[in-house]
Amino acid sequence: MFKTKLLWGLWWLVLSAQADSLDSLSQFLKETRSLRADFVQVVTTPAKEGRPAKPKTSVGSFAFVRPTVFRFDYSKPYVQNIVADGHSLWLFDADLNQVTVRNQAQALSSSPATLIASANDLATLGKEFDLKAAPAEDGVDWVIATPKQKDGSLQKVRIGLRPEAGRVVLTHLDIVDAFGTRSQMRFERVELNPSQLGLAQFTFVPPKGADVVRP
Repeated sequence: MFKTKLLWGLWWLVLSAQADSLDSLSQFLKETRSLRADFVQVVTTPAKEGRPAKPKTSVGSFAFVRPTVFRFDYSKPYVQNIVADGHSLWLFDADLNQVTVRNQAQALSSSPATLIASANDLATLGKEFDLKAAPAEDGVDWVIATPKQKDGSLQKVRIGLRPEAGRVVLTHLDIVDAFGTRSQMRFERVELNPSQLGLAQFTFVPPKGADVVRP
């Protein structure tokens, strides 16, 4: 009898921890109107023909203002800017001196950006993703988001969130695309709802002399 009660108790703790993960995501979506952070990104492609995968590390900064604008600014090892201004998605590659611009709504359907920068509650997010709580690890709550659109470029995303001092901070995004490429992002020096972050900072003007491509 004691063993049965212990097992039920442990199972209840697991269920409670997983429920807390969805609660953390809900709080983050509702309370975070804007965000700014630095990030470290490690991209690992699947091994091919016996060749081991070689992770590639990048660093940069990230910011968004809900519901329509965000930007990723990569500084190392290569300079790149990805800017969504509410209408268009701009990608600037400094080495190529080339800008690619697409319709934002079409380019970002069921994308990781939708998870963190667009939706403001679980119901809205649930229209694009199936959400499942996962066990917490080292103080980080995890939620697995799987796109409802099965023929897209995204396989799944794990979202890491850390509750602290009455708020919830985004700590990780672990993204796996349809080809098995894994992109792990760790966010540092996160600022929630910074007062100095405005829409004007999400305007992109192509550098003079850059080639502008509209696929």
